[in-house]
Amino acid sequence: MLKLYNTLSRKKENFRPRKGKKVNLFVCGITPYDLAHIGHARTYVVFDMIAKYLREKDFDVFYLQNITDIDDKIIQRAKTKKIKPKKLASYFEKKYLKDMKGLKIDSVTKYARATDHIKEIINQVKKLSKKGFAYQIKDGIYYDISKFKDYGKLSRRTVLQAEDAVSRIDESKKKKNKGDFCLWKFSKKGEPKWPSSFGWGRPGWHIEDTAITEKYFGPKYDIHGGGRDLIFPHHEAEIAQMEAVSNKKPMVRYWLHSGFLAVKKQKMAKSLGNFITIKDFLKNHSPRILRFFILKNHYRSPIDYSEKVILQTKREIERIDGFLDKLQETGSRKQEINKKKRSAQSLVLRTQKEFEKAMDNDFNTPVALAALFHLIGRGSYLLDKDRLTPADARDILRILRKIDKVFNFIFWGKRVAPKIPDFIKKMVREREDARRRKDFKKADEMRRKIKQRGYWVEDTKGGPKIKKL
Repeated sequence: MLKLYNTLSRKKENFRPRKGKKVNLFVCGITPYDLAHIGHARTYVVFDMIAKYLREKDFDVFYLQNITDIDDKIIQRAKTKKIKPKKLASYFEKKYLKDMKGLKIDSVTKYARATDHIKEIINQVKKLSKKGFAYQIKDGIYYDISKFKDYGKLSRRTVLQAEDAVSRIDESKKKKNKGDFCLWKFSKKGEPKWPSSFGWGRPGWHIEDTAITEKYFGPKYDIHGGGRDLIFPHHEAEIAQMEAVSNKKPMVRYWLHSGFLAVKKQKMAKSLGNFITIKDFLKNHSPRILRFFILKNHYRSPIDYSEKVILQTKREIERIDGFLDKLQETGSRKQEINKKKRSAQSLVLRTQKEFEKAMDNDFNTPVALAALFHLIGRGSYLLDKDRLTPADARDILRILRKIDKVFNFIFWGKRVAPKIPDFIKKMVREREDARRRKDFKKADEMRRKIKQRGYWVEDTKGGPKIKKL
């Protein structure tokens, strides 16, 4: 039975969707005023993995993600660049989607822009005003949190703390309560605006999410995800809006939140200037490394980023690739006439069982990856001892492909082996001649010289294999 840690209840719960195998999943998307950074990648790789695992378990997942393409930050950045906010948002939205494609984040069913849902947003503001949850002051229409008795039930508080998403907190002095937030901002000169019965303006930050999810999912749905910094006030505000509008609860059955990606124990954020864009990361590293680096850690745990950790991750990827090369070579052979006894069936079954057990326990990817590396370790041993049959190798490749449907970093297109220089090949032939003459001193000396030039020779049953170090 799949169990999820629900932020609302603070405990793991059995996963039971509202309607059979149908799962509606919403994750807060980006505000496209700048390039996305690897802190964003952490959240979206995590929920890509979650959506893919749910689908592997035969759930019918509709994964919805919004794009906040109208916001104070977009307007301010557009002013400095002297371009239209819409043009700025469109440019960075395209960059974001390109980053997601590069990271093989392809599980999202629909990206929904805020500006494509102004009608739904206005309708929710009208309903909240009619029900007495909203009031109007000079700069906009605000939500009165004192009218919603459950305000604070997700975060278990009603005031800001250091880890919250503090950027877009509405600080009007005319508000009734310090925590009240803006639903509709009246237009200022030169800003984007839309007509409504309560005046020209644009949406507040929180209202777009509930307007969008209500359109596609209705007032209640299965899973809401996002970074943990959004728990308060953003997700708290969503609950207050939707449950007040619909008078139905809970708005969401399971709340899932990913941990921070930190640099030297400090949350990565544009406001702190300690961020690395996805684009810059991918200039120096394979996207596989970023996916693997993220998934090595439990999605709720914080990750501390460093180049040292990335280097270690790269070495682990190389270990996986070396194992895959050997497996594929063995699996492509014809079955020997004198058949060896198959020795990997129990290993494959154990791996599958341990992988599913770990993933069913709130997507415990570190434990799932431990099962993967046990398979690699034991499989490598059997390969070195020439105890794997071609059928064994193909069975292992099948379970690896099944795992990679969820993780998406093991098989990454066709790997092209690095070209081995002719002088290295010549040195390897000289070493083989020495080995045939049983001149092992000469052979060891040649291996050392080959290594000094950045290559390694591995002696196998099929002959020497050359690898670039």
